[in-house]
Amino acid sequence: MRLTLRLSATATAAALMGLAGCTAVQESTAPNTLVAVKAAAAPNLAAGANDPVWAQARALTVPLSGGVNFAGGKGETTATLKAAWAGDTLYMLVQYPDPTDSRRRGPYQKQADGSWKKLKDPADKGGDDNVYYEDKWAMLWPIGNSVKGFENKGCAVMCHVGEGKPFGNKYTKSEGEISDMWHMKGQRTAPFGIVDDQYADHTRYDPKTSPNAGRKSDPGGPEYAGFNLENGKPKFMNRDAKAATAGGSYYIKAGDEVPFDDSKFKPGDEVASYIILPVKGDRADIKVAYSWANGLHTSVVARKLVTGSKYDVQFDNLAGRYLFGFAAFDNAQVQHASGDDALTLVFAK
Repeated sequence: MRLTLRLSATATAAALMGLAGCTAVQESTAPNTLVAVKAAAAPNLAAGANDPVWAQARALTVPLSGGVNFAGGKGETTATLKAAWAGDTLYMLVQYPDPTDSRRRGPYQKQADGSWKKLKDPADKGGDDNVYYEDKWAMLWPIGNSVKGFENKGCAVMCHVGEGKPFGNKYTKSEGEISDMWHMKGQRTAPFGIVDDQYADHTRYDPKTSPNAGRKSDPGGPEYAGFNLENGKPKFMNRDAKAATAGGSYYIKAGDEVPFDDSKFKPGDEVASYIILPVKGDRADIKVAYSWANGLHTSVVARKLVTGSKYDVQFDNLAGRYLFGFAAFDNAQVQHASGDDALTLVFAK
């Protein structure tokens, strides 16, 4: 069946009813297909997997491999995805096993002699921390049919190794090819209930002009700001003066930062090294309720079917097929576990 995806700045009522001429929905039993059920009412994001909507939705299981950490250090897990739509919004339930809830993203730690140091993965060769990081997941959605080869190779068509980084770069092959990226960051955007809305284009890696290669953010950032040691001590602390190792957090929400008071902390305490900022506008299109319990990550995601942004996939035809890929990061900066095949989202009639 021919792939036909459409990008539109606006969507008419006819388009949302599937009258815009895209390819008809494939059988719901097709391999690697996620079917979004039509719900009478929107699921409650805070209810997690317990909302009744998810009992109606068919699960798609996605084996993931090739990452680091996860159970037994093998870099493998299995994601379970469900989807629904109600009104003008798509909802997704994302779950996958991970034995650890990773929160220690680059903290400062007080040493026995009273000094402070930032904890870093000793094996990190540059942008590849797999010890002091956070849990994340990501989805890639080719916009239109621009990303050639995605249907056959999935996300792998956009991954390029051996180009100046220990774990490669992400970019599309040619100018005009662009993929919407949903990047859930457990300790930066999730505390604000947001999945970072990003995209990837054809930009090649350059250590000075484009260190992130094709991976870019939609307008509306940044999502965090790190701060250095000043006079040997962290510049800020959270206003509650709690160490992250004693009930505090490994981040500071913007507005909660106060000058650091070293007398509040003892050797072994860890504190945040960055302030998280609420992204806005285009970058804040995707909402999430994120949790971890009993070795299972759960995210409930909500995004408008049509955002009008040129950086977003537009679900403007409910009879269409929408390719995507999924990856999970266990306490890993870049080394994610992913599936071998492209996935497809369709909407139930």
